[in-house]
Amino acid sequence: MAAAEPLVLCVPNFSEGRRGEVIERICRALASVPGARLVYRQADPEHHRLDAAVLGRPDAVRAAVLAAARAAVELIDMDEHRGSHPRIGAVDVVPFVPVRGISMAETVELARSFARELAEALELPVYLYGEAALSPDRRNLADVRRGEYEGLREAVARGERLPDLGPPRIGRAGATAVGARKPLIAFNVYLTGAEEDARAVARAVRESSGGLPAVRAIGFAVPERGLVTVSMNLVDHEVTGLRAAFDAVRTEAERRGMAVVSSEIVGLVPQAAISEEDVGYLRLEGFDAEHQILERLVNGGFGTERIDEFLAALASDAPTPGGGAVAGLAGATGAALIEMVANLTLGRAGYEEVAERMGAILAEAGAARAAFVELAERDATAFEGVMAAFKMPKETETERAARAEAIARGYEAAAAVPLEIAERAVSLMELAHEVTAKGNRHAASDGACAAVMLHAAAACACANVEINAAALKDAAAAERLRAQVATLRSEAAALLDATERAFAERLP
Repeated sequence: MAAAEPLVLCVPNFSEGRRGEVIERICRALASVPGARLVYRQADPEHHRLDAAVLGRPDAVRAAVLAAARAAVELIDMDEHRGSHPRIGAVDVVPFVPVRGISMAETVELARSFARELAEALELPVYLYGEAALSPDRRNLADVRRGEYEGLREAVARGERLPDLGPPRIGRAGATAVGARKPLIAFNVYLTGAEEDARAVARAVRESSGGLPAVRAIGFAVPERGLVTVSMNLVDHEVTGLRAAFDAVRTEAERRGMAVVSSEIVGLVPQAAISEEDVGYLRLEGFDAEHQILERLVNGGFGTERIDEFLAALASDAPTPGGGAVAGLAGATGAALIEMVANLTLGRAGYEEVAERMGAILAEAGAARAAFVELAERDATAFEGVMAAFKMPKETETERAARAEAIARGYEAAAAVPLEIAERAVSLMELAHEVTAKGNRHAASDGACAAVMLHAAAACACANVEINAAALKDAAAAERLRAQVATLRSEAAALLDATERAFAERLP
C-alpha cells in the first residue's frame, strides 16, 4: 500500500478583523492553490484579527500562505491598526504544524525555507520562532512580539532585536514571525473585572511565572465587550488540558472578585483534547466541532463529503451550505463532464486532428473542477465578514459609521465569491460547446449536459450576487454588480443555445 500523502497545517494570523473586503481577499488567496484547503477562518473585530488554518500538501500550503501574505501586505497598514491582541505585523504569525507523513525536522525546514521566500519576495523582516528558531531567546513567540509593532519598530531603528531574515527596518507592513510547532490550543477566557486583574490572573497561571506547565498566558481588556480576557496558548494539551487551564483561571479570578463569563477556542483543537461535556463545562462560545476538530478536517470538506451528507446539510435550517455552494458544485459537475468527453475523444480513431486540443481542454477543465469545489467551500463562509461587522461596537456616532461601512463592504465581499463562480461557469461553457461540437460524437450528450450544468451554476450564482447587492447602501456599487450579472446571464444564455444547436447537429 502506498504511503499517505504528507499533510501539513499552517495557522496564519493576520492583523485585520473588521474590513470584510480585506478579509475576503486574504481568504481567497488562502484557498487559491489546489492541494491546500482553507479549513478554518475567524474574523474577530474586537481583537482586529483574522485567524485562519490551511491544510494540505506542504508545497501547496506554502504557496497559498505566500499568496495571502502578498494580499495582507498590500492592504494592511500597521500604522493605522489598533486592536487588543498583541501583534507585530500585517502577517503577524505563520506557524507550520506537522499533521501526517512529515517529521518535525522536515516541518522546521519548511518553515525556514518559507521564511526566506517571504522575506525576499515581500521585503519583510522575519523572525523565526518555536522549533524553527535560530537562537534560544526567540523560541517563545511572546519574546519575539515583546513591545508589539510600535515597540519592535523603535528597537530595530536603534539597531536592536534585528530580524533573522529580510530588511533591518520595520515598514508599514510590520514584521512576521514564522515558526514550526506541535498542535496547540488557543484558548480565551472572558471575565468581569479590571485589566490589571486579568494580567494578574495570567501571571498566576502561565508557566513562565511558576503556574501551569505548557501554558502561556496574557491578560488584557476587551472594551468592545465590556470585559477582560485571559488569552492562553496550551502548547501541550497532554500536560495541561482545557479543563485544568479553565479551572486555574476561574480560581484565580474568583480570588480577585472576578467572574467567568464565557470562553472560546480560536482555531483548531485535537480530538483528544475536548469532549462533548467540555463544551458546557468551559462555557464555550461558538464552538463548531465539525470545523474546529483537526482530525475531522483531514479528510473533510466538500471535496470528500458524501452526497447524502451534503444534501442533508443543505436541507437543514442552517444558513450554510446554501445556493452559492450549490452553484459551485454544479460548476464542478459541468467541468467533470467536459473532462469525460475529452477523455472519450483522446486516442479514438477519427479524432486525431483534435487530440492536442482535447488534451489542453482536459487540463483546463480539471483545474476548473478543483477551483469550483474550493469556491463552494469559500461560499459557505463568505458571510463571516458581514457577521464580524455586525459585532462591531455602535455606542458612538463614529463607531456606528465605521460599523455601517464595514457591513456594506462585507456584503460586497460576500458577493465576490458567487460572482467568481458565475464568471468561471460562463467561461467554461465555451469548452462545453467545443467538446460537444468537436469531441467524440457518442459523448455529445455529455457535452450538452455540461453546458446545462454550467448554465445552472451561473444562474444560481447570479441570484446570490443579486441578493447581496440588494443589501448594499452604495447604489453605484450595487448597480455595477447588477450590470455584471446581466452581462453574465446574456453570455450564458447565448452559449447554452449554441451548445444545444451543436448537439442537434451531432445527432445521427
